[in-house]
Amino acid sequence: MRIGIVCPYSLDRPGGVQLHVTDLAEALIARGHEVSVLAPAAPNTPVPSYVQASGRSIPVSYNGSTARLTFGLLTAARVRRWLQDGNFDVVHLHEPGTMSLSVIAMWARLGPTVATFHTSNDHSRLMRIAKPFIKPGMEELDARIAVSPSADKTVQQHLHLAATHIIPNGVDTSGYVNAQPKREWQGTKTAPTIGILGRMEETRKGLDDFLAMIPIVRAKLPRTRFLVAGRFSDRVAAKAARAGAEIVGELQEDEKEVFMSSVDIYCAPNLGGESFGIVLVEAMAAGAAVVASDLTAFKDVATNVDGVETVAFHRVGDAGDLAAHVLSLLGDPDGRAALALLGQECAKEFDWDVVAPRVLETYRDAIRMDAEFHPNQSKEAAS
Repeated sequence: MRIGIVCPYSLDRPGGVQLHVTDLAEALIARGHEVSVLAPAAPNTPVPSYVQASGRSIPVSYNGSTARLTFGLLTAARVRRWLQDGNFDVVHLHEPGTMSLSVIAMWARLGPTVATFHTSNDHSRLMRIAKPFIKPGMEELDARIAVSPSADKTVQQHLHLAATHIIPNGVDTSGYVNAQPKREWQGTKTAPTIGILGRMEETRKGLDDFLAMIPIVRAKLPRTRFLVAGRFSDRVAAKAARAGAEIVGELQEDEKEVFMSSVDIYCAPNLGGESFGIVLVEAMAAGAAVVASDLTAFKDVATNVDGVETVAFHRVGDAGDLAAHVLSLLGDPDGRAALALLGQECAKEFDWDVVAPRVLETYRDAIRMDAEFHPNQSKEAAS
């Protein structure tokens, strides 16, 4: 099957959607399919061979973060040329409500088209404004995927459309499952380690609550260590150090796997703006016991098929409740190990070996759907 995938966000500064797109492309290529990814990227940005860069992007603040998007007449011409030259059996758009490449590709569609919605946001002003321009195009899509029930709810609330499939983001869990802990980050019985990782410049990642937890936990377990990893400024690093945290800094992917497998407890005290808790999947796969804020997107991920929660949830924005859950797990090693095992089992459902076949079946559904409505334009897709 020849598959075109459109990413609206620039590969200059990888984020969750960008990583999902490239991981999906590689999972499909590994299964014998031909894949081309169209995404914004500056001329000197290193990108995989299957990526066609559409040019520079501009930063736009959205959903508590900064997205780098591209649009305009030149971009539209590049999208149309990519679609024509690609001769794709199916095109997969990501975040077609974002005013970037995906919405252009949606309106320029030439054949079977699938879209994935990642955003979970009850009050998306941007989506409300864009609704008259994007809803008609979305109604023409052959299949709509939401990465979680909360992402599906966002689309229903703002566009009065429903996803035809709910398929989670995929994770290559093998690296996390097989990661060997690093002694430097491992805790001991009297000096356990508590970790957090992410773009700590963004308030919504919950670093302030993580730091506010430190004195509460240390009042009972004074030798507990708190590790802060990720991409952040010297100002944020200094604030964390003043609060008593150890600064790990930015990690490569393999280092991130080791970090997750090393800490006794991984914390995700995010405040909102999350559409999918991929960091929870990674931490659970690594075998860490996880304490996370009770965001709907996180509960979607960390509740197994039997309805059992596989992480310890604390009230969002409540550092005291976060500390109480951490202390409870530190005081109960057997319970902590049982929670970690539940999480590791739950994480298996998000592995690409499970997710990629579901995406491929959705592509085949879209191809059949397109053939029914456009019989003269349809092509027979490779299996």
